[in-house]
Order: sequence, then C-alpha cells, then structure tokens
Amino acid sequence: MWLKLILLFVIHSCLINAKEWWQGANFYQIYPKSFMDSDDDGYGDLQGIRSKIPYLKDLGVDGVWLSPIYTSPQKDGGYDITNYTEIDPMFGTMNDFDQLITTVKENGMHLILDYVPNVIQAKI
Repeated sequence: MWLKLILLFVIHSCLINAKEWWQGANFYQIYPKSFMDSDDDGYGDLQGIRSKIPYLKDLGVDGVWLSPIYTSPQKDGGYDITNYTEIDPMFGTMNDFDQLITTVKENGMHLILDYVPNVIQAKI
C-alpha cells in the first residue's frame, strides 16, 4: 500500500515539474541585418545566419530568435512589415529560409520568428 502511494507521489511530482522545451532553453536573438553578411552587400542575410548555426550550437544555444525577415521598406528596422508571407530580398529567398530551417533542425535547435501584429504600413 505504502509503496503504491510513494510511487504515485513520485510520478505526480515528475509530471508537475515537467517543463516544455522552451521553458529551460537558451535562446540567441539575431538581428539579421547586422549579424553575418555572406554576399558582401553590407547587410546580414539568411545564409550568413545559417553558416553560424553550428557555432551557436557549440555555445550551448538551444534556439535562435530571428528579428523580422519579412518584406519591408526598412524604415523602421524591418518592423514596418508590408508582407508577412515573403522574405525580404535583402535577407535572401524562401529557399534560403528553408535551408536555414533544415540546418537548425539538423543541429537539434529551434527557430522562432518575430511576429509583429497590428502594424499598419503605408506604402509610399
């Protein structure tokens, strides 16, 4: 009887203390425009970020948090988004983004993108 009660208590304690992956993860925020330039145009890009994923993994980073990479006139640091479904050409292509996702997964890491709701961008 006591053994069952103790076992129930231990299982219950483990379930209560179980954390989601993000609750104990180490994240590294990247501002893509200034992080790593792979094509020598003076601006960071997705391929540059991708090239540093193994290094970030070696540092103990569990997840990468990317500031906005969506299409933008870049008047507000990329937070003035005009299209949430396209990658800004300054940072690369959707194929570059797919490659970044693959590299992140291959390194056992997670990728989080900034989502900027309630932005009204007037195209000038």
